[in-house]
Amino acid sequence: MLPVLVVHGGAGRIPKEREGLSSEGVRSATRAGYTVLRGGGSAMDAVVEVVTVLENNPAFNAGCGSVLNAKGEVEMDAIVMDGRTLASGAVSAVRNVANPVQLARLVMDKTSHLCLTAGGAGRFARSMGVPEVPGESLITDYARMCWKKNLVLDTNHVEFQMGKMGTVGAVAVDAEGNTACATSTGGMVNKMEGRVGDTACIGCGGYADNKVGAVSCTGHGEAIMKVTLARLILFHIEQGRSVEEASDLALASMKERPHGLGGVVTVDSQGRWAARFSSQQMSWAAAQGNTLHYGLYAGESFTQSLDKTV
Repeated sequence: MLPVLVVHGGAGRIPKEREGLSSEGVRSATRAGYTVLRGGGSAMDAVVEVVTVLENNPAFNAGCGSVLNAKGEVEMDAIVMDGRTLASGAVSAVRNVANPVQLARLVMDKTSHLCLTAGGAGRFARSMGVPEVPGESLITDYARMCWKKNLVLDTNHVEFQMGKMGTVGAVAVDAEGNTACATSTGGMVNKMEGRVGDTACIGCGGYADNKVGAVSCTGHGEAIMKVTLARLILFHIEQGRSVEEASDLALASMKERPHGLGGVVTVDSQGRWAARFSSQQMSWAAAQGNTLHYGLYAGESFTQSLDKTV
């Protein structure tokens, strides 16, 4: 089996001037993660590497590019899941950590719990020797501009919220057939302090099971939680649907009832993959064999050799 990696940089409306940053960032992260897989690394190592790269890129709503809550502060959520064992770890409303996805993996590897939140997650990070970073170091000028604009508009319109980009994430199948997912986000612009969205909730922001596949989700968190989007997609795959059909069916269900928009990256246990979305755009990339696939708009797919630079 060829390993496969599929990555998203968030669903929504990407401002024209930021389309290049988003596409290039997702492709760079995909290359970094696929290098791990090509070197014999695990699916879990690959997805954590990808999301770490995206968290370190200020173009995305995760890590140092996170949007701000109502108080003008950064609170982040992240999850990882290992499809081989169904082990999972998550953090929610975490502050002063550069890479929440790495902290989520520590929760999975070092505790008997699935999710740690807020101050408890912070204390756990310190106990694990995770460096504490100033909150201001995670705030970009663009995030502050979005926060101020949202205060003036006083709106929660989904496409505006997602204009800052949504959650980032990745799914993978490694050479041994093991699956994994990782998802990370700064959440919604001007969210209430302490708000936790879908990302940190197992089966919502992500899910992985070697018997079926893996999913990472992005979009309107409250709607994703209402339909448990990641697990719903895997249910459809269990019923014999292809990865594309399963993803589209679940996204249609979410649009019809809770009226939420979003996107997903999906792999099945055989390495078949899909990047699907109901929002205006979603930056995505996938690597398999020697080919990198990528796009921003529905029905759009470009390819390039993995031996070329971004």
